[in-house]
Order: sequence, then C-alpha cells, then structure tokens
Amino acid sequence: MKIDIFTEMQSPRPWSKDHEHRIIMETLEQAKLADSLGYGCWWQVEHHTAEEFSYSSAPEIMLAAISQHTKTMRLGHSSVLAPFRFNHPIRTAERAAFLDHLSGGRLELGLARSTIPEWRTFNIPPDRTRAQMQQAFEMLPKMWTQERFSWKSEEIDIQNVPIVPKPYQKPHPPLWQACSSVASFEQAGRNGVGALGVTLWAPREQVQEWIGIYREAIRRCERPVGEFINDQVAFFTFVHCAETDKQAMENGAAEAAAWYTNGSFTFFEAKESFLRTYAEEQALLNDPAGGGLTGQFLRERANRSPATTRAQSIIARIMQGEDVPSQEVFDGLSEQDSLIVGSPETCRQKMKVYQDLGIDRLLCFQQVARLPHEAVMSSIRQIGKLIPEFDRP
Repeated sequence: MKIDIFTEMQSPRPWSKDHEHRIIMETLEQAKLADSLGYGCWWQVEHHTAEEFSYSSAPEIMLAAISQHTKTMRLGHSSVLAPFRFNHPIRTAERAAFLDHLSGGRLELGLARSTIPEWRTFNIPPDRTRAQMQQAFEMLPKMWTQERFSWKSEEIDIQNVPIVPKPYQKPHPPLWQACSSVASFEQAGRNGVGALGVTLWAPREQVQEWIGIYREAIRRCERPVGEFINDQVAFFTFVHCAETDKQAMENGAAEAAAWYTNGSFTFFEAKESFLRTYAEEQALLNDPAGGGLTGQFLRERANRSPATTRAQSIIARIMQGEDVPSQEVFDGLSEQDSLIVGSPETCRQKMKVYQDLGIDRLLCFQQVARLPHEAVMSSIRQIGKLIPEFDRP
C-alpha cells in the first residue's frame, strides 16, 4: 500500500491578517517535507468559494509551485472539476500537460463532478454533470495522443484543432475518478481509471463493498477511456500521529475531526446531496434493464438490511442540525476505524486495517482544521517513518 498525502488547505476562523499567505506557504513547506520522507504522491483538491473549508481554488498553480520544490513525489490533481463551466476539457488537457512537463512526468490526474453549492455558483445543471464528466474522460486521452482533435456533442463542438503541449508521460498521465457513491465506483471501473474515495464517514464493510464493485467493474472493462487501465483504489481519511495517543488528543485531533465533519456537511449541503444520491440509486434499483452492477448491488444490500453504526447515527443527527459534541463525533468515527489518530503504534495498527481492505493508496489527510502547523509537520514525520513498512516492492 502506497502512503500518500492529501490536502484541502484549510484555514478556520478566527483569521490573522496574513492567514491566506500563511496557509499557502505552509502547504509548500509540508509538501517539501513529504517529498523528503518518501510519500508516494501529493494530492491537491479543487474547490471554489469554500472559504474556511478549502483555499485550494487554483490547485494547478499550487502543484506547479510544489513541482519546483520536490524531486520524486508524484503530484495528484484530485480532482479537476469536470463539468464544462468549471473547466473546459481543452483547458484541462493543456494545464495538465504543462504540469506534467514541469514535474518531469510526475502527474496523476483525477476528475470529479463537484457538488451542489459549486454547481449553483457556476450555473451548472446538476443532471448533466455525470455525462459531462464522462465526456471529459473520453476526450482527454485523445487530446493528449492525437495530432489533431475533433469532438461533437450536445454541449461541445471542437473541429480538428491541435492541443498543445502533449504530456511528458507517454502515452499520458494516469487517470482517476473521485468516487462517493456505488454508481461512481462502478463508473470508474467501467472507464478503466483509478478510484479516489473517502473513508472518513464509511464503516469498513461499506468500503469493502465499494472496492468490490470497482474491482468487478474494472475486471469487465474492455474499452478503457485511456490508452491503459489504471487499476488502483485510493482512499483518503483524517490522519494525525503524535508521540502518544494522549498527545494526539491534546493537539486537538477530536476537535479537528468534528470540525471537518460539520464543515463538510455544511459546505457540501450533505443532506441535499444524500437525497440526490438516494434518488439516483432508486432509479438504478428500479431500472427494468437491471441497473448494471450498481442495481444488482443495491438489491442485494436491500435484502441484507445492514445495521446502522454509531457513527452513521451521529452523522444523521448532525444533518438534522444537532450540535454533537466533538468527542462524541471522534469516538463514533474512531470506533468504525474511519480515523487514523494516535501514537505511531496506534497509527500502524489502523493503517494495517486499510491495507487489509485491499486499498492500493492511503491518502493521509493531515492539515485539518485548527491543528497547528508544527503538529502537522510532526505528524507528517511520524507517518513518514512508517512508510517502509507498507510501501514495499
């Protein structure tokens, strides 16, 4: 299992006068340290108008800067928001190719649909987001490998144009898809691209099911969107390592986990997102044609009636507007192994759980909420010492 690192670039209130400059410079410092310690890849998210929750609004620029201060660590754009009003596919292809050259061929590129508030800000019809992301997946490898490119669909008409430059990596960088539902894991596998998921609120059994859907879909993949199949599953979760379990809690780990949980559900308008996902799943469940692997899985899950975990009950309370104490949120998530927090030995044991699930890349989300920069740097060092135990030839 590769050990990677993931960042949102968070800056909660109260703010100092230089908080924006500071979070950018601290991110660069953290990336340089991660590179020196042997982390596999630095993954930079894309969000807009997220304020406290994420200052990573121009990840391609942040990654370009990081590329000039690192040597071996790969650079993951996780993920380009694919609907066309966010990023036209030509611009995505151009920027990615430039970044691949600047980094000496270290780019990994993911695509995502984004979420309700960002769709609203950019005036994007939600019902077209999955189809537009699918088109982007099919277009990008052709733009990177064909001398001239053409494409015609309902939203885009491109006629015989050269896309320059071409990527440094041949035939092109590995492709990934951000996944948060059963349908998206199936889509990633069907496309032959890597799956980027999150375990922070999912019990182990659910993660295992997602991985199973992805593996089966990619096993059946006969026409990958790219020139090769990227058969990898990656998950990110909150990671904070300190000298002792007690020190990790004194650093503010419980408060950070609760702040991120509440912030995610607020920014992403989680209640509405869950309802939209539920509606999509119901359509697949009732599809006369069967709904593919996702429809089959949903019917099997309905027959099982899986038990609700304490963490899921807590999340439901948060979505109803209840102010759940930080320690209770942390305990619920920790109980289902959704967090990796504690001493090096505690973190080692929890990381082994992820390895046993069959995850190929663990994205350690370490700069979270109000955790001090010094504590984040120390955590990056402590996890760095564990990398050789997991990332073996």
